[in-house]
Amino acid sequence: MTRDFVVFLVGAAIPTACIVLLLPSLCPSAGGGGIPAELQQLACNCNTAQLADRVGANELSMDASTLRGDDDDDLPRLLRSAAMEAGNTVVMTFLNEAWAAPGSLLDLFLESFREGIKTEPLLKHLVIVTVDQTSFRRCQEVHQLCYPLAVATNFTEEQTYMSKAYLEMMWVRNKFQTRVLELGYAFVFTDMDIVWFRNPLLRIPVGADIAISCDQFYGQDPYDVWKNANGGFLYARPSARTIAFFKGWYEARLAHPGKHDQDVFDKVKKDLSLKHDVAVHLVDTAYFGGFCQPKKDFRQLCTFHGNCLTGLRMKLDVLRDLLNHWKQFKITGPQGEKRSNTTVQN
Repeated sequence: MTRDFVVFLVGAAIPTACIVLLLPSLCPSAGGGGIPAELQQLACNCNTAQLADRVGANELSMDASTLRGDDDDDLPRLLRSAAMEAGNTVVMTFLNEAWAAPGSLLDLFLESFREGIKTEPLLKHLVIVTVDQTSFRRCQEVHQLCYPLAVATNFTEEQTYMSKAYLEMMWVRNKFQTRVLELGYAFVFTDMDIVWFRNPLLRIPVGADIAISCDQFYGQDPYDVWKNANGGFLYARPSARTIAFFKGWYEARLAHPGKHDQDVFDKVKKDLSLKHDVAVHLVDTAYFGGFCQPKKDFRQLCTFHGNCLTGLRMKLDVLRDLLNHWKQFKITGPQGEKRSNTTVQN
């Protein structure tokens, strides 16, 4: 009887996953304040040649043992504690030792929630998934909801973009996201090199089963799946269709060895969305910005990604500077930004 009741509760929660998305937007659409020009120049000067680098990695050897699945697994309880009442949605990010050190990206990431507009309450819904003991201990020092994910590979150090360990970490992340969906929770996944200014859920349309960021957004159609995706920001709501999409995405890695999860997503997104009747939404960089297209407006931005930047130190320095400009923007408003001549020119 108890088991049937639990199954009923999980099933009942799924249709409510999009309720939170019905709220009116708090991200104004008017133009005005912008990203500082010096930050744009720094992003343009950084070495992004590695974006074309590819490794001839063999098939990644991950199975169910890669993720925690023991009877004493604490994930279901943690997700229940973190889920929003409206929508059964959690916010998630991944953390390793390299990004967990005091003064590193973990601290900056959490600070952005406290400095954002109505984003601090979202911290009680944020689950930080750690992949080593050091990052787990550090997480517990600064946050309430920390989950130690058991992994077969050592991910403690900063992972070089497109290295074998980096790719494996991306696919471990992908499989973990699928598990969260299977447990009946919608999620917003965010890379830790993303700073939050406003609640991004308010910019995700109700009809989207999956919403994912992109490095460049052109045109007006968010359902144009030919745009190149970036898995640094990803929303998904639980359903049999969405879970089937994620499983197909994960399985497709076998046909594309040595590829990033977002590269594989771009190769299969159209076929999988048609096969499983899944609405895929590519979010506009006007609201989900990044340094690959750094020309947007502080009065519209909900998040900003440290993409197209090489290395932890550069990400940390540039994002710290960006957050400082955001703090100043909150004080002076767009007119202060114009007077200081920091608005990025298109």
